[in-house]
Amino acid sequence: MEFEWSEEDRSYRAELRAFIEESLPDDWEEISKGGPGSDAQAKFSREFCAKMAERGWLTQHWPVELGGQGASPWRHAIVGEEMWTVGEPRGQQYMSVNWVGPTILEFGTEEQKDVHVSRIVRGDSLWCQGFSEPEAGSDLAALRTLAIRDGDDYVVNGSKIWTSYVEYADFCFLLVRTDPESKGRHGITVLLCPVDLPGIELREIPAVIGDRYFHEVFFDDVRVPVSCRLGEEGGGWPIVTFSLAFERVGAARYARASFTLDAIAEEAKRLGRLSDPVVQEKLGRARSRVEAARLLNYRIIDLRVHGSPPTADTNLARVAGTQAESAVSELALEIFGSEALAYGHFAEVYFRLAMWSGVATGTTEVNLNLVASRMLGLPRE
Repeated sequence: MEFEWSEEDRSYRAELRAFIEESLPDDWEEISKGGPGSDAQAKFSREFCAKMAERGWLTQHWPVELGGQGASPWRHAIVGEEMWTVGEPRGQQYMSVNWVGPTILEFGTEEQKDVHVSRIVRGDSLWCQGFSEPEAGSDLAALRTLAIRDGDDYVVNGSKIWTSYVEYADFCFLLVRTDPESKGRHGITVLLCPVDLPGIELREIPAVIGDRYFHEVFFDDVRVPVSCRLGEEGGGWPIVTFSLAFERVGAARYARASFTLDAIAEEAKRLGRLSDPVVQEKLGRARSRVEAARLLNYRIIDLRVHGSPPTADTNLARVAGTQAESAVSELALEIFGSEALAYGHFAEVYFRLAMWSGVATGTTEVNLNLVASRMLGLPRE
């Protein structure tokens, strides 16, 4: 396998880095400490993504006829790596570009594509994900939020929890159960739900990860037009699995882990600890995990280049990424010592964000179970 980037890709990466350096404000480091859900970063992401959209970079890997440039998925991977290295200035827009948009392109009606795709291409649409519930966290098939059809609307009642980015979202990619008698994966439907509809209530969940990161979302007789349904009624599970396959490797967290690991090594050198065999071993182990996560993500991109449908490779890549972030974040605390405990410190910020990676897009344990069943063919019981 050839691991070298083409000259064209290297040139683009350099151009993108220059753009990022020019676009980020002087206080970006302070803004990014609050995480992608913070007030300041949510505001900045709209401005930043609009600039990317002007250059055609936000959705360049999409088909030309749908507002993209028909670029290779590798080009989009470069964008993800450079964005995550500096703290993801796209904010929650990376969700729209990585998996919401592609899912609508795959399953949406022409009307839905007209409404949503153009807004995502312009960088003018923020989304949140309405998946987890109090009794259905990683087990999405246990969801109980009901959507009962009444004429041209679905009347939605229920709640979602641990919902990220919802406070500034325009739409929610919402999973509901349209058949109250159904169980498991049957009877689940996807709604592209506007967040400003009457009957939707938001409650922030305080979290160490950052401001505005998690919310509870309550639906009380919310009337969602049937035209907002994505795919067939009760046919939502294949749509969910499609979107998760994109989401689980959509964030190039390994790039941020690599950047952080370089900083850890520099600090170890400054402290005179780089020659310590124990420190060397830990740095080496962390580096191997980061590179494993990178290569497994690259495998997913290569599969997409060749038109392969989603596979359990996405689950394996997600597990590797979580393990890499855990190893790097723990080493950061060890090397930087007590100063890393101060809120806003470089290592502390990374540790907070790394904690979340083992839960988002399905816990590590759920992804391991999927690897066992889908890749290794092991029985569920």
